[in-house]
Amino acid sequence: MLEPVVKRCVGLDVHKMVVVATALVEQQDGSIKEETKQFGTFRKHRRQMVRWLKGLDVELAVMESTGIYWKSIFASLEAAGITAYVVNARDVKKVPGRKTDVSDSKWLADLVRVGLLSPSFIPPRDLRELRLITRYRMKVKGMLSAHSNRLHKCLDDAGIRLGGVVSDIRGVSARYIIRGLLEGKKPQELVAHVHGRLREKIPDLLASIDEPLSERHKWLLRSIDRQITALEQEIMDIDDYLAEQMIAYNKQIELLQTIPGVDFIAAVMLLVEIGPEMECFGNAHRLASWAGMCPGNNESAGKKKSGRTRKGNATVRKVLCEIANAAVKTNSQFKGQYKGLVIRRGHKRATVAVGHKVLRVVYALLKSLKPYMDPAIDYSQLVVKRNAPRWLSALKKYGYLPELAKAA
Repeated sequence: MLEPVVKRCVGLDVHKMVVVATALVEQQDGSIKEETKQFGTFRKHRRQMVRWLKGLDVELAVMESTGIYWKSIFASLEAAGITAYVVNARDVKKVPGRKTDVSDSKWLADLVRVGLLSPSFIPPRDLRELRLITRYRMKVKGMLSAHSNRLHKCLDDAGIRLGGVVSDIRGVSARYIIRGLLEGKKPQELVAHVHGRLREKIPDLLASIDEPLSERHKWLLRSIDRQITALEQEIMDIDDYLAEQMIAYNKQIELLQTIPGVDFIAAVMLLVEIGPEMECFGNAHRLASWAGMCPGNNESAGKKKSGRTRKGNATVRKVLCEIANAAVKTNSQFKGQYKGLVIRRGHKRATVAVGHKVLRVVYALLKSLKPYMDPAIDYSQLVVKRNAPRWLSALKKYGYLPELAKAA
């Protein structure tokens, strides 16, 4: 029988409008007093719940991290000084027991009482609120990409192949040409104002926009252009607000920007998601596991099965993959690692591996508070060193070594 580690605990089953709380209080004679109450989720109801918990002198409260309804409950408990665990629902379901026959709140209280649950990482309140801003920025950026794709589609539908000539349909020259076409200007007049390497493509530009626009195409293009302009301004406003709100973390942001592929926004988004303190994760391996950026561990009877990554923090995964795609284009260890993996693992898996490496570097930088120094590791050489014996034995097995010796 498991020994209790928490004498006075409560399990909270949180819904949108209702919180069911089951408290387990150990009496002096060793018996357990169980009490269940139901509260609303409005502010006055949360205050009632806090008063009830303080009256019971509860040591620990636990709830599942499903949805977003737990956030206001956690904030109320945090403000009242009550220790609260937010646990992964997957961990709760993995523990054997009568999960379907008893209430969720009672089951949570039973598990945390005997120490079978561990808390999930919850950043400080300041960063929790900034998460709303950074994730909203990601959503706005996705909307901007969707409108850019719609702009491509509308132009192609009209027979204008501008997207096949310019590299960025939202670039200065491309936007000037599109707006000029909407105003009825001639193609020769429009291409005279392009600049940079695009001037070398003037013949192709003239051919790509040599098509009249119907009034309906013009109406839709004007609408899309207004939306793109508004979304670009929205992103600029968000960036300015984040720069103002993250002043207290300037040192950590500057450190993260020393990593190849990490700009100001990427550094801010990583810092908001994982926080500046690394002690809560323990080590870089646990941080990578929490983010879902490391291979899965699935082995049975000595046979390794699927090693696909587990579900983790989707925002961190997306940011790290974007950083990895930028880092592999720089002269750094990440470029060598990518080239050593992409041939046999493919682009996507190699990108995740590079993102995993970046996250481990982020952990080391935030823990030591020292800037990044590229070790210039030759990953191609490491791959050859690791696989050379196997390659040589295969060449010897199939009789290629004598021919290679003669050729040499």
